[in-house]
Amino acid sequence: MHMGDAMMKLFKLFVVLLLIGAAKISQVEAASLGEKILKERCSSCHNLTGPEPATLGELRGRKGPDLFYAGNKYRAEWITEWLQSPQRLRPAGVFYPDHVKLGEEGDEIDATSFSPHPELSKEEAKAVAESLMGFKAKSLLINQGEYKPGKIPLMMGELLFDKFRGCLACHQIEPGYGGLSGPEVYTAADRLQDDYLLSFMRDPQAWNPKTLMPDKHLKESDLQKLVHYLHALKEQGFKEASK
Repeated sequence: MHMGDAMMKLFKLFVVLLLIGAAKISQVEAASLGEKILKERCSSCHNLTGPEPATLGELRGRKGPDLFYAGNKYRAEWITEWLQSPQRLRPAGVFYPDHVKLGEEGDEIDATSFSPHPELSKEEAKAVAESLMGFKAKSLLINQGEYKPGKIPLMMGELLFDKFRGCLACHQIEPGYGGLSGPEVYTAADRLQDDYLLSFMRDPQAWNPKTLMPDKHLKESDLQKLVHYLHALKEQGFKEASK
């Protein structure tokens, strides 16, 4: 009887160790898959190793955002979802002068100038997201836990974003409303880490010396309020507008 109990315990221990080993192998396989996809399918359009563009020509040559600090910038859950059904985040592309043309009422977006982003399977997207979370360049710019969650009425947030700081000139706060040269911000709280948002808005040039985003010299209290506002926009449920 006692021998049977001991054998059962040994068997259970063996099963647990087997499952742990399988899980570790699965994690290694996922990491290997993510690295393979990044190297073979992403590196031609995205900078995976740094440094950031040093000249305007290099900035113009970018086809997609830099990813060598993706682990400090993006949320893994959002990357996983987005890669399965990519939508354009920048209405006028990464370098907007290359994607506008003269229309009857002024400049308009040239839809023919864009190439579709490849779609990944759920397994591939998850593997890539996990790999990207390990890309931690510029960690010294991040103050972990700096953002303090809070609320701001949508109207007050929009006043700060648009009237007081002029951000609406470049960014859309809902599909079709706002500027076209920068990424839309109505899904920003879904895709970007809060502490990154604070750091980037505080000093855009520290992240990318050639960025077209101006340094607004924002007060710390306004930085917090702007991230509150991005969360308020997230709660409106707007989705990315176009492929």
